[in-house]
Formats: sequence, C-alpha cells, structure tokens
Amino acid sequence: MNLTHWLYSLSPSPALLLLIVAAIALLESFAVVGIVVPGVVLLGAASSIAGHQEISVWLLLIAGVIGAFAGDSLSFWLGRTQQARIPHWWPFSRHPVWLDRGHAFFARHGTLSIALGRFVGPVRPFVPLIAGMMSMPSRRFFIVNALSALAWAPVYLLPGYWLGQSWDQLVTLPPGAERWLLTLTASLLALGLLFSWFRYQLGSEGRLHGWLERQHADHPTFGTIWRTFCSPPPAQAFPLASIALLLTSLAGLIAWTTWVLLHNGPLPMDRDIHELAAMIEQRWLVGSSQTLAEIGDKLGITVLMAPWLLWLLWARRFASLLHLGGAIAAVGLINIAFKRLAGRARPDTPDYLTGSLSYPSAHTSTIVVVIGLTAAFAAQVMPQRYRAYAYWTAILVCAPMALSRLVIGVHWASDLIGGALLGLVVCAITRISYQRYQRLGRETPPWAWLGAASVVLISLRVLLFPPV
Repeated sequence: MNLTHWLYSLSPSPALLLLIVAAIALLESFAVVGIVVPGVVLLGAASSIAGHQEISVWLLLIAGVIGAFAGDSLSFWLGRTQQARIPHWWPFSRHPVWLDRGHAFFARHGTLSIALGRFVGPVRPFVPLIAGMMSMPSRRFFIVNALSALAWAPVYLLPGYWLGQSWDQLVTLPPGAERWLLTLTASLLALGLLFSWFRYQLGSEGRLHGWLERQHADHPTFGTIWRTFCSPPPAQAFPLASIALLLTSLAGLIAWTTWVLLHNGPLPMDRDIHELAAMIEQRWLVGSSQTLAEIGDKLGITVLMAPWLLWLLWARRFASLLHLGGAIAAVGLINIAFKRLAGRARPDTPDYLTGSLSYPSAHTSTIVVVIGLTAAFAAQVMPQRYRAYAYWTAILVCAPMALSRLVIGVHWASDLIGGALLGLVVCAITRISYQRYQRLGRETPPWAWLGAASVVLISLRVLLFPPV
C-alpha cells in the first residue's frame, strides 16, 4: 500500500478532523502549553489530511481561526483574572525570565504585539497572558486577536492543505521507501527533541547544569577540568552545549560509519531512497540542485568564505581566522581519509567527479562546518533571545545543500547523514577550542557588506565556471 494511502486511511471523519484542527490551534496558542505542543507539525499534518479528503478549505480556515482566537482569549482571561498569582505558578516560579521576556516584548510593541506574537515562536504563548496581566482594554485585545487569527490561519494551514490535495500527483513512492522515510523522519524528530531537551538541561536554568555546578564546587578535580575551558574564570562560560554536541555527534558518527563499513555497498535504505530521488522530474528542482552543487564544491566554498577570511585577517582576529580556516581545512582532510577508508562508489559519477568516492558527503560536511560556525560566531554578538534564529537559519541553508546531492544522484542518503555528523563534530571541536580565545572585538563585522561580497562572488562562480 502506498504510504500516503496508508496514512490517510487512519484519518478521522471530516467533522472530527475539523475539531482536531481547532483544538490544536487552541493549544498551540494557549499560555505555556504552546511551548510544548509542536503546533506547526501537527497543524501541517492535519491540514494535509483535510486536503486529501477534499474538505472545504473555508471550513478548515474557520476551524483554525476559531481555535487560535479561543486560545489567545483564554490566555488573556487567565492573565486578567489571575494577575497576582501567575508569577508564583509553575513554570513561571521556576523560570521568571519567561514572563520578563513577554513583558519586554509587550512593552516594546504595545497593541501590535498581539498580532506579532502569533508569528514569533519564543513569546507566542505568553503575549496574550501578559496583555491580560497588564490590563489591556478587552475590546482592543479581541479586535486585534480576531484580525491576527484571520491572518495566521492561512499561513499555517494552506501549505499542508495544498500538499494533501496534490501529494498523490507529486510522487508515488517505490516499494520499501516509505519504511525508510518514516524511520528517518521519526529518528530525526526524536534526536532533535532529545538534543533540545539536553541543551536546555545544560543551560543556566537546567537541572543538569545545577548538578555540574555543585560538582564543580564539591570536587577539586572536577573543578580543574571545568576551569580548563575558561580563560580566565569566570570570564567565559563552560561550553556545555558544545561538549554535548561533540559527544552526541561523535557517538553518532562512529556508530553510523561502523554500520556503513559493515555493508558491502549501499545500505538497504539507500537504494530505495535513491530510486525515489530519481523519480523527481521537476526541471527547476534538478537545476537548483546543480546550482547548489556548484556553490558547495571547493571553488564555491573558497569564494564564499574569501571575504570573511580576509576581513578577519584585516581586523587582526587571528584566533577566529585560524579556527575558521582550520576547521574548513580539517574537514577536507578528514573527508579524504574517510572516503579512502570506506571505499564506497557513488550511485552516479559524472566526469567532474571521476575518481571521487562517496562516503561521507564532502559537500554536506563542509557546508555544515561553514554555515554552522558562521551561525555560531554571529550568535555570540546577538541578543540571547535572537540567537536561536541564527541556528535555525543555518539549518534551513544546510538542508537543501545536502538534499541536492540526492536529487542529482551523486550520493547515497547514508553519505549525507555521515557528512552531517562529521561536520557537527568539527563544529563542536572548533567551538570548544575557540572558547578560550572568545572575545568580542572592538569592531563589529560589517555583516551586510561581507554577505553582499559573498553573494556576488558565488554568483560569478556559478555563472562563469563549470563544476570542479
């Protein structure tokens, strides 16, 4: 049975599905609950099923608007009636900074914060609650709440609805591919949630961080290890997030590479996913993938990073220059060693890749290092509340670069996973090493000019030079 038919066979009746959409929209907008409910994923899945069942798009949008309006209204009512008690409730009693951020956002944007808050993840579940606590006029709140819900529903529901309507026409999965796609998707979601939880626990408010602090105070030997990563203490924070990333990505790389080496050729999933990628016939997608391949090759990475490396040299940021340049060089050398160790042939080898082996994907590992470290360096000069956007932007850039290798047929899916894990290992080691030298320089990098220079150079590379 086709994957889509199997999934849709489990779908509820149209009336129940609309009720589910309204409930998800309500919970996604409700105070505190919206933090833990993966609303985007759930709404996307539910609206896709609605599109497949050809439920009226107007009924779907109405359900979403009602749910979103009700969720924010309940949060507003809660803030209005329980103003004095809310700071003493869990989780605000443990994380008062959440209320502080909501207050700051509301104070900065006023009435407009109700509309903006629907589309800003970190403060979305708190703004209506804060508006109630700060005694915003009810009539004004409900008008803005209704208008913002009308704008929010199409943005969150229509993409999934259109996908559900056209999914059968877009692709028919080959036998076996659905099993691997479901497994990979579930694994990525589980790993993402696990790493997010682990990273939170290592933050200043996490229990694991508190335990490590106590060990630091109670055990001199552990304290010495702790201070090794601070220069001088307590000028820099212990790089717990980077340590966690190194341990998890290194363990994943070792396990994944071992599995690859134990197989004589591609993994069972590789052929199924390769067959699926070969069925994609959209010319624009293949052309875009070829362009991304040119951006991620040796010449592309060189011209992409040249303005940034030259600026670091000019600004005498030698520690940053050596770490960034060294990471790019290191991942290149490690890729050569891994490719020779695995000795795996590519599914397809064009002329410009003659003699090049498959595992791991050098494009993937290199772009993860380049974009990941760029995001990390950018995040350190950004306000704390905006740093997550730097990392999400990096993910949105790296994912298409990696998947383009599947579309043009020069890598197996397992090559991309190995390349991504290798890139994360190099990123983590680089960040841990750089921690001792991390200082905010007097000059802020001219982000706009350096970015524009990179865009111009990479455009010239794509237009004037063939792949190398």
